[in-house]
Amino acid sequence: MNSKLNITLIIGSAPDALMVKEHDLSIFSSRVVINNAWQLTKDWNYLIFPEDFSSERLPPASIINNKKLITAHEFIPEQNFFGGIVYGGGTMAFTAGYWALGALKPDVIAYLGCDMIYADKDGDQSHFYGNGKADPLRSDITLQSLEAKSVRLMAFAQLNNCTIVNLSNLPKSRLLFPRTTMKQILEMLDQKNSMYVDHAKLNFKSVKRALNLEEQLAYTVPSGRYWEHLNNFDSHKLSEIDSLWLNSVCKLN
Repeated sequence: MNSKLNITLIIGSAPDALMVKEHDLSIFSSRVVINNAWQLTKDWNYLIFPEDFSSERLPPASIINNKKLITAHEFIPEQNFFGGIVYGGGTMAFTAGYWALGALKPDVIAYLGCDMIYADKDGDQSHFYGNGKADPLRSDITLQSLEAKSVRLMAFAQLNNCTIVNLSNLPKSRLLFPRTTMKQILEMLDQKNSMYVDHAKLNFKSVKRALNLEEQLAYTVPSGRYWEHLNNFDSHKLSEIDSLWLNSVCKLN
């Protein structure tokens, strides 16, 4: 199928990420897998993972072949371009989005398996491979509101002519992106029009206020290792910024 649209799929490790096994992923220009999600499909182009990701969990060389591993060396400069990890949120779901936005320059970013909703019943799996660490739920000054961080990413995407959507069919998500389906993605490709998927409506006056406060505080850490500079950050100010991002959401589809 030929299309001028550049659509990136970002795959996380939630149980519903298994959905990728049911679909032809070649419809996506790029497939970005986070951490262990490379195990779900051979049809990935980029594997993005943090510095503390165990080398034992990386795919063997025979699988990597001509695929690319994206480490802090690649993703920190991209995230810094969009304001840095302190403002973007210190978890790979958001980092992958900023990296993709900067490096791949897509028309559409579609997320799957990144809802950050974890089972609260014994025996339920938190990840497709079993039970794993609920990293985004850790106590972290940059992750006081996952919802706000998702709105920030969505706003930066719109400022860069990109639509972000969520393919998840879970009833709840910490990502406040508009929902869509694989069928709608295919229809969008047929239409050759990225706006076939609606943007969430944002109040850009509130977006501007959030960006102005970020610039005023200048909570930047070029290395990305913000945890080494926690004394420089005011959690209340970061919460104030989160509120501005949340207040910028006018309509969700």
